[in-house]
Amino acid sequence: MFCYQCEQTMRTDTLDGCATDKGVCGKDANTSDLQDILIYQIKGIAQYAQLARSIGVIDRAVDDFIQYGFFTTLTNVNFTATRFVNMVQEAARIRDSIKAQYAAAATAQGKPIEEPTGPAQFQPAADMDSILKQESVAVVNKDHELVGEDVNGLRVLITYGMKGVCAYSHHARMLGYQEDEIDAEVERILAYLTTNPTDIEDLLTQALSAGHLNLKVMDLLDRANNGTFGDQEITQVRVTPVAGKAILVSGHDLHDLAQILEQTKDQGINVYTHGEMLPAHAYPGLKKYSHLVGNFGGAWQDQQREFANFPGAIILTSNCIIEPAKIYRQRIFTTGPVGWPGVRHIDNGNYAPLIQAAKALPGFKQDEEAKTITTGFGHKTVLGVADKVVDAVKSGAIEHFFVIGGCDGAKPGRNYYTELADKTPSNTIMLTLGCAKYRFNQNEYGDIGGIPRLLDMGQCNDAHSAIKVAAALANAFECGVNDLPLSLMISWFEQKATAVLLSMLASGVKGIHLGPSLPPYLTPNLLAVLSERFDLRVNHSPAEDLQTALGRAVA
Repeated sequence: MFCYQCEQTMRTDTLDGCATDKGVCGKDANTSDLQDILIYQIKGIAQYAQLARSIGVIDRAVDDFIQYGFFTTLTNVNFTATRFVNMVQEAARIRDSIKAQYAAAATAQGKPIEEPTGPAQFQPAADMDSILKQESVAVVNKDHELVGEDVNGLRVLITYGMKGVCAYSHHARMLGYQEDEIDAEVERILAYLTTNPTDIEDLLTQALSAGHLNLKVMDLLDRANNGTFGDQEITQVRVTPVAGKAILVSGHDLHDLAQILEQTKDQGINVYTHGEMLPAHAYPGLKKYSHLVGNFGGAWQDQQREFANFPGAIILTSNCIIEPAKIYRQRIFTTGPVGWPGVRHIDNGNYAPLIQAAKALPGFKQDEEAKTITTGFGHKTVLGVADKVVDAVKSGAIEHFFVIGGCDGAKPGRNYYTELADKTPSNTIMLTLGCAKYRFNQNEYGDIGGIPRLLDMGQCNDAHSAIKVAAALANAFECGVNDLPLSLMISWFEQKATAVLLSMLASGVKGIHLGPSLPPYLTPNLLAVLSERFDLRVNHSPAEDLQTALGRAVA
C-alpha cells in the first residue's frame, strides 16, 4: 500500500506516506489497495459517462455510484475489504452499463463510437487475491519517478479534493438535492485525470476548478439542509447526560439523523449527537424532536474513550470511525458509506437493530448538572445582524475577525488552536466550524455589544457560510475580502478539508494559515507556488500568528 491523503500520514526522512501493512488510521494494505483500484475504476466510469453526456445520455444512478464510491475511500470511513471487493465488481457493471448506453445512442445518432483508454478498459479479476495483484495500475504515486513529485502531487491534490466534493454532494443527494451541472463537472474533472496530465499550470487550473465546483456543492448542501430542516437558529445545546435509554449519532449526515429521530419517536429513547453532528440541534426540523436531548463528547479522535463511557447504542453515519474498542464493539453500528469489519451495518434505512440495542442497554441512570454550549450561527443568522456587526467594526468595538476551525486530529500540535482562541483579544470575533471547534468551544469568551465572541457556524461544509459572511462584509465596506480585518486559521486533516481549501483558493482568499502540518503531497515547489500566488502560510506560534494578523503584539 501507499497512502498519503491525510494529516496523520507517516513521515520519515525517506518517505512521506503510509507504506506498510497498515496505515496510521488503521486501514490495512488490502483495503488501501482495493480503494485505489475502485478510484481508478470510477475515473474510467467518468470517461464513458462524459462521452454519454456529450450526446444527451445521462444516467443518474451512474453519478450516484461515482460520488458514493469516492466517499467510501475518505480517511476513516470504510475499512471493510470485502465491501470494496463488491464495489470493484459493481464498478465494472456500472461502467459496462453506461458504455452500452453510450454506444447505443451514438449508433442511433449516426456518430462514431469512441473507445477511451486507461481506466475505462480496466477489467477486475474474480476474487480478492486476484484483484489485489492488479493494484499496480492504480497506486496513487505510480508515475512519480517518471513525472516528478510536483506533477504527482497536483494530480493527487485534485483527486483528494474531489473525494471531498463527492462526499458533500452525496450528503445533498441523500436529501434529494442534485444538479446535473455538478454531476457533469465531477465527470469532467475525473476524466481529465485519466489523460495523465503533466503541465503544472494546467493542473493548478484544474485544482481551482475543483474548488469552484466544491463551492457549488457546498451551496447545494446548504440549500438541502435549510430547505429540508429549516434555517439554522441560535440554539443552546445540552452537553451533559439525561436519565434514560440512549442512542449516540456520530458522523455528518443529517438525513440519517432525521430517520433515526423519526423511528425513535415515542420509543422512550434519548438521542444524542457526537462530533460533526452537533450543528443538527440548530435546525428547526430536527430540534422539534424533544428526545434529541443534547450532544455527548467532542471530536472524532476521542471516540474510543467517549464511546466506552456511553451506556447506549452508537451509530456512525459517515467519517470518522476508528477501530472500535472491545468494550463497545457489540453496541456500535454503521450506515451509509461507513464500515468496519465485524461491525453491524444498516443499509436499508431501517434502524430497528439500533433501537433494539438501545432498549437492551442500561442508558444513563440519572441526570447530570445541566451545561450547555451554543450553536446555530449559520450565514443567514449572522447576516441577520450584519448591520450591528458593521457598526461595531466602524466604531472600533470589533477590531478583527478570526475563522478558527476545520478538521481536527490526534497528532500533537493541535493545541495551537486552543491557545490561539484563548489569546485572541476581547475586541475580536471568532467564527468556528468543523470538529476543530471542540478544542475550545466550551470555553467562555464573552460578547461584544451582545454579539457572542465565538460563533459556531456548523459543520466543515459550512465553510460556505464563512465565505458568504466575508463576501457580505466586503460588500458592506466596499472592499475586497482580502482587505477585511479577517484571518483564516484553518486546521487541516482529510479530504473534505482539501476540498474546502481549494474552494477558498478558488474564491481568491489569501493569507490562509494551514496546519498544524501541511499535506505531504504539497511538495516544497508546490508550496512555494501557492505561497506566492495565495500567500498560503504555515503555522508558527499562536502569539506570532496573532501579531502578524493584528500588526501588534498580543499578551
